[in-house]
Amino acid sequence: MNDSASEPGSVFDVARSWDARADLYLQLFRHEWDSKPFDRAVLAEFAGRVGGGGRVCDVGCGPCGKVTAMLVERGLDVLGIDLSPRCIELARREEPECQFEVRDQQDVGRAVQGGLLDGLVSYYSLHDRPKRELPSTLAAWGEAIRLGGQLLIVAKEGTSDGVVGDPLGTDHRVYWAEFTAQELCRAAEAAAFQVDDVTVREAYADEISTRRIYLSATRLARA
Repeated sequence: MNDSASEPGSVFDVARSWDARADLYLQLFRHEWDSKPFDRAVLAEFAGRVGGGGRVCDVGCGPCGKVTAMLVERGLDVLGIDLSPRCIELARREEPECQFEVRDQQDVGRAVQGGLLDGLVSYYSLHDRPKRELPSTLAAWGEAIRLGGQLLIVAKEGTSDGVVGDPLGTDHRVYWAEFTAQELCRAAEAAAFQVDDVTVREAYADEISTRRIYLSATRLARA
């Protein structure tokens, strides 16, 4: 294994850390959406913007697969992807009617064969990778989404960008990146998205005490 492959926040590192923690995450958060009406409303609004039958990718779907499942219930054609084979294994078990695949979120174009996407959802998929990768990640998403297609990013607000103790409470050290709304807006606009809405909410009592950013955007033609 070369040095870059084992660096904190690398593809290998993220897959390894989530393989080790996927079962615990599922145990802790299998039913988290039951107490998140705001987030359910955000996803419903996103599904409405995309329209019935729209092709969508849920990047960083995790072991629960709930975002993928909720969008499928709203009539969308959804593929959930994640770097962690264990996350995908568990997601397939939890939501057997949905489609899941092991794939890097920066390689989303190859994950969705058969034309450009009508939309993409990133629910906390950005915090495992270094902040310097934000522009290239959003550029990759932009290339995979059709003109007029929809983007929804949900991220934790802050300035962290490095290795921390696992927020899940294990003895693992994991990469943890946070963002400001301005950083997300700039990166989205540079990747040829029009930012339509940015909302910030406080953490719920049972969440990590960090505010959440919700960014909705539309894919534009490049200049």
